[in-house]
Amino acid sequence: MGSVVGLGLIAHVPTIMLPEDVRIELNEGKDITLVAGLEKLRRDYFENDDYDTVVVLDSHWATTVEFVITSHEDRSGHFTSEELPRGMSGVPYEYKGDPELARLAEEFGEKNGTWVTAIDDPYLPVMYATINLWDFLGKGLDKRWVSLSVCQTATDEDMLRAGRALGEAIAASGRRVILLASGALSHTFYKLRDLRKHEMSDPSHIFSAAAREADLERLEWMKAGEHGKILSTMPEFHTFRPEAMFGHWLLAIGAVGEENCTAPGVLYSDYENSIGTGQVHVWFPKPEAGFPAAKDLVLSRDA
Repeated sequence: MGSVVGLGLIAHVPTIMLPEDVRIELNEGKDITLVAGLEKLRRDYFENDDYDTVVVLDSHWATTVEFVITSHEDRSGHFTSEELPRGMSGVPYEYKGDPELARLAEEFGEKNGTWVTAIDDPYLPVMYATINLWDFLGKGLDKRWVSLSVCQTATDEDMLRAGRALGEAIAASGRRVILLASGALSHTFYKLRDLRKHEMSDPSHIFSAAAREADLERLEWMKAGEHGKILSTMPEFHTFRPEAMFGHWLLAIGAVGEENCTAPGVLYSDYENSIGTGQVHVWFPKPEAGFPAAKDLVLSRDA
């Protein structure tokens, strides 16, 4: 039976792809901690052989009438961001996919009252919320990588249903899977003429004090494994415009038991600003709740 052997809320912010000297210049003479955090996460978890597939819950991939999961045998090419080509230009990528897992997610979507479609079109775009993380965590490693979209018409409940479908697919697949909720916490940008005054990582530059406090409150709950509190206060958190309606996180927690998951998180970076938005890496090495389809399944790196 398959299992989730690691889960992360991981920042993909474009700054991580800039050269070190540029990052330091933008950040008052010191580097952002997000880069060192990804490098440490790779050493601690991604360079071992304890997993088969990485599924990226991609907050930049906004679909409309369904969730979409990539089902390619493999993907390769060069990525240039339409949003910020100055910082992400011609980035090469090459990795295997996991068609079997993708097709199972499609199958379990209907069972969970939602729509998940597996697509293997070779021209399907790839987003930097996937590519940036693969560049740090997957490049040079022989692992499968899959992306799942965030449906922009989905409610919180729809996100959780798609997460449940993914969890059941993982259980049925026999795969040992890492889930990456790729995206931010609160996510309001400064306007263009003010933006360059707020490129530093210090949290004092988060768009508002209220947004910063909301982010920090949820980080405390993550560290304590109190995921039910995050779920029960989503209406409040939505007022701070979390990235992609926080769909990347809802999909991930839906796959590991929702409020029944009590896995504590470990910070792999400081909580940092990026032009008004809240960025952080939080890693959950032992998501300990069962899948909805298999309540007796313990999710653990030791499973």
